[in-house]
Amino acid sequence: MLRFFKSSLPAQLLALLLLVLALRLPLLWLGLPLTAAELRALLVGERLHGGALPYRDLFDGTAPLAAATFAAFDAVLSRPVALYRLAALFLLVVQALRLNLVLNRYDVHPERGYVAALTYLLVGSISTDLDALSPLLLGHTFVVFALSALLPTSREGYDNRRLFRAGFLIGLGALCYLPLALFVVVGLFAVVVFAPNSFRNSLLLLCGFFFPYALVATFFFYTGALPGFAQFHLEPGLTNLIASALPAGLQLRLLVVPGVVLVLALLRSLGTSLGLVFQIKFRQLMLVWLLVALVTAAVERGAAPGVLVLLLPPLAYFSLFLWQRHRQAWLLELLLLLLLNAAVVLRYRAQVPRLEALLRMPAESRFGVQPDPRYAALRGQSLFVLGSDDRAYLHNRPATPYLDWPLSQADFGHLNEYAAVVRVAQRMGPVPPDYLLDQVSEVPRLKLLLPGVFGAYALTGTPGLYRRK
Repeated sequence: MLRFFKSSLPAQLLALLLLVLALRLPLLWLGLPLTAAELRALLVGERLHGGALPYRDLFDGTAPLAAATFAAFDAVLSRPVALYRLAALFLLVVQALRLNLVLNRYDVHPERGYVAALTYLLVGSISTDLDALSPLLLGHTFVVFALSALLPTSREGYDNRRLFRAGFLIGLGALCYLPLALFVVVGLFAVVVFAPNSFRNSLLLLCGFFFPYALVATFFFYTGALPGFAQFHLEPGLTNLIASALPAGLQLRLLVVPGVVLVLALLRSLGTSLGLVFQIKFRQLMLVWLLVALVTAAVERGAAPGVLVLLLPPLAYFSLFLWQRHRQAWLLELLLLLLLNAAVVLRYRAQVPRLEALLRMPAESRFGVQPDPRYAALRGQSLFVLGSDDRAYLHNRPATPYLDWPLSQADFGHLNEYAAVVRVAQRMGPVPPDYLLDQVSEVPRLKLLLPGVFGAYALTGTPGLYRRK
């Protein structure tokens, strides 16, 4: 199989696409529960499609470009979970094929083919975390596309427009997931390694990076959302993003197979001598990429949804050395077969009786968002949840700007201040929600502070649930 994918013919591309669809689609067809990140994306898209403006009419830290994408999906289909899953699969395939194209076009390794894309997609299919559309997966696509613009096209060096485009693409990635801004370090290293005039080219790269942020900041300035953009995106953007629902122990165990492949590939690459200076410099660039990817993952303590995608580009590149010609070719074929089997076993372990217990790895589907049985009868209502548990929104729609409860503490954490009380009254809107779900026992205090707004709510038979009279 390895020998087959070391060719660049269309038949190999077709076989690769059929392989990844056969590996990923059956589980998607069987159905995966909604993740916490997907639920937040659905709610954000629904609110923005309804006319809300990010950071002004919505307390949420989702990056602006990702939020706009979710709103566009909601305009196509209400609560488009299936569309999210197809988009995630499409983005992962596009990333793999784009990276493979760049590696082949620039001759970064003596051997060509679709081996890099094959490794990218096999390792990316180990965890169902990458079956869910996330801001990180969306933004990482722009970073992968920026790689080709970071490489010189001639001995004279860079075309200035390419460097600006590289910075611009990294900026778009950061507008989807702010920690991806750290990949500017990769761009600056590429400039130092490849460009004759490092300082001028570095400034050009940085100008390209800040340009989309300048456009977005200008838009928010004229719409009155600039303070919220700084407060909810820039300030907490590196430390207060929504985390994956998977336990840390399970995430670490899912990284064992990618980690083993990466270590073997690194050891093989460091023991391989490259003839061309460009190939040596590109290997150095990918080492820096790997370090930046690890730092980006560590920013959220490895808990960001889809964090595995950060390791895939350097892993796919270094795997070229792992799969390169060897005197005992059968060992490489066996290793690739083991990787394929590992992807199948880990991905479908929930469908095989007792396999989860044998591996001591519960399936990711067990940590999806499940409806709270206490509010099973509450469906299709406008709702305001005072607390961090968003499960009640699964079958209901949010009716206030206070979507992210920790960020909502900008108002609810200062109810002893008159200005905060006034803001709460204004943001409840002309049409208050039908129900309040009080998880923090705040409604009695709000009834005293704002009787005209919250006095119309009476406690139902369900603890913490209030209904508007």
